[in-house]
Amino acid sequence: MLLLAHLCLCLSEPGLGPITQLTFPSQFHKAGESYISPDRSKVIFQAIPQPEAGQPQEPSEHYGMYLADLVPGNQPAFTLENIRRISPEGSANTCGWFHPLDEGLVLYASTLGPPVAQDTPGYQRASGKYRWAFPPQMRIVKQRIDSENARPEPLIGDDASYQAEGSWSPDGRHVLFADLATGDGDLYAQDLVTGHRAHLVSAPGYDGGPFFSPDGKRIIWRGDRRSDHLLQLFVGELAFDEAGTIIGLSRTFQLTDDEHVNWAPFWHPDGKRLVFATSRMGHHNYEVFEIDAASGTPDEPTRYGTTSRRITQGEGFDGLPAFSPDGQYMIWTGQRGSSGTSQLFIAPFKRASPPPTRPGNPPEGHAH
Repeated sequence: MLLLAHLCLCLSEPGLGPITQLTFPSQFHKAGESYISPDRSKVIFQAIPQPEAGQPQEPSEHYGMYLADLVPGNQPAFTLENIRRISPEGSANTCGWFHPLDEGLVLYASTLGPPVAQDTPGYQRASGKYRWAFPPQMRIVKQRIDSENARPEPLIGDDASYQAEGSWSPDGRHVLFADLATGDGDLYAQDLVTGHRAHLVSAPGYDGGPFFSPDGKRIIWRGDRRSDHLLQLFVGELAFDEAGTIIGLSRTFQLTDDEHVNWAPFWHPDGKRLVFATSRMGHHNYEVFEIDAASGTPDEPTRYGTTSRRITQGEGFDGLPAFSPDGQYMIWTGQRGSSGTSQLFIAPFKRASPPPTRPGNPPEGHAH
């Protein structure tokens, strides 16, 4: 299966080079949350396909998990080829991720079968229609993608509560994930060698969307600490025991503290900054911003939330950004074009050194 890509009419935006659209409403009712494999040859993403001829004309309510080959070109810069669904038909799925060392292995969250019809808990912004559900049958699975007949196998979770938003540590030893067993979204790290599970974040409010830093020593996540549906960004520095197992967080830093929804953070490969989606320009027009997140060294001060810059500048939603392993490209979900549907886009990422900031005086709206 092949989707042709094209260059958007907008050739570049503040932090990006020429933009290429990767998926289209002719095939997908909507597509989103995409990640590029460590060797930059594949993309994993969630999508709802358009109904096929002869099938019910209403699209499914649930995302399937898809895999595609990311093929470089000239004009356009990339196309997605050999697009295939890897999750079971009828299941609800989210949050795919590639193993950092085994190119034939992925994980994602899945109900494995059709979700049970019931009052499913979920997050919803109080002032808008946006909502994502937390079916309690959702658990984290692993799956071979180098075998045609491979099926998903449970990795973490059970039917008791929503367990999703998972990702491997850079060495593949730990899985970081969110769990709603307590009623709030708490964060955990599970050691796949010893089986030890560390309860990293148990603060009030929904915490989720966690990722390891490129060096595996920190995590980034979003949290609804005030329970006002205005998500904010946090960084935690990990604590390890002598055997290398994660046992908790040694320090936590809040990067944003404002009246906006700040979510979907993702590390730049240099580990000194990250990108995220924010309602700073309005709830009708989420944009991607970059924010400083350097942990500090003897030669460089700690810079958490001290500077930011705008990356996208398009009409409609832009969010769920992620980088290629070398940081040269950013892939994200956008609602651009006349269809207004969520589709995938990719563009060269323009690096910019943050402007100098006086110590102890971060810009308004941000906190160390």
